[in-house]
Amino acid sequence: MRPWSYILSALFVVALAAPAMAANSITVKGSTTVLPIMQRAVEAFIAETGTPVAVSGGGSSNGIKALLDGSTDIAMASRKMKGKEIKLAESKKLTPVEHVIALDAVIPIVHPSNPVNNLTKDQLKAIYEGNITNWKEVGGPDAKIIVISRDTSSGTYETWHKIVMKKARVFPGALLQASSGAVLQAVSKNKNAIAYDGIGYINNTVKPLSVDGIKGSATTAKDKSYPVARTLQIYTSSAPSPAATQLVEFILSPKGQDIVEQAGFIRR
Repeated sequence: MRPWSYILSALFVVALAAPAMAANSITVKGSTTVLPIMQRAVEAFIAETGTPVAVSGGGSSNGIKALLDGSTDIAMASRKMKGKEIKLAESKKLTPVEHVIALDAVIPIVHPSNPVNNLTKDQLKAIYEGNITNWKEVGGPDAKIIVISRDTSSGTYETWHKIVMKKARVFPGALLQASSGAVLQAVSKNKNAIAYDGIGYINNTVKPLSVDGIKGSATTAKDKSYPVARTLQIYTSSAPSPAATQLVEFILSPKGQDIVEQAGFIRR
């Protein structure tokens, strides 16, 4: 894992002097997990092409919604499109195209002072359901577990909900965060907290945990031995603008994939 000093707010815009609505401009919206990759890629893309690009987070669901309502050229998503989203696209006679740009591992994180190093998927599920409430129940100190989760518009939440929770509900006492960066910051400041985040966000302000004895890494994500591995993708319309097509091709190129690694994620 590579440290990543994240630059994150709910909205991040990268642009040149040209107007944002210019015919050759590009709008990108969606996943805050994918955001660090896109920020770096857009900076390099602008330097090469001079094409204005506006980038904002807000979550995978919001990015896909924006693609379907025509308010973005590219949607960033840390999950696959849902069946209901595909049906909505069909009802609008749209055919979104998926482009996998990276691999990721969703990793449980705790405060660096926490002595716990590994949790099973069953233990994680029980913690997030509110059935395990004290760290001493899983080999830690006698302290209440502060559970932190992403909000439901997040693709990272969807991944956790499907793989770890097996679609069970996160208990109402969990503290919800609106972005990957906010999750990282919350855990770094609370010695009793637990959360989960994409591999590109993990740095020395938090401690990553193994899951079922397997560490999240580029190797274990690629060979799928890590239990909470996933793909990261962007979506375009079936007939994207030439500028949007050029940006997608740039991210998928060797140079773009180098940027994926520089952002701390795993090349596809």
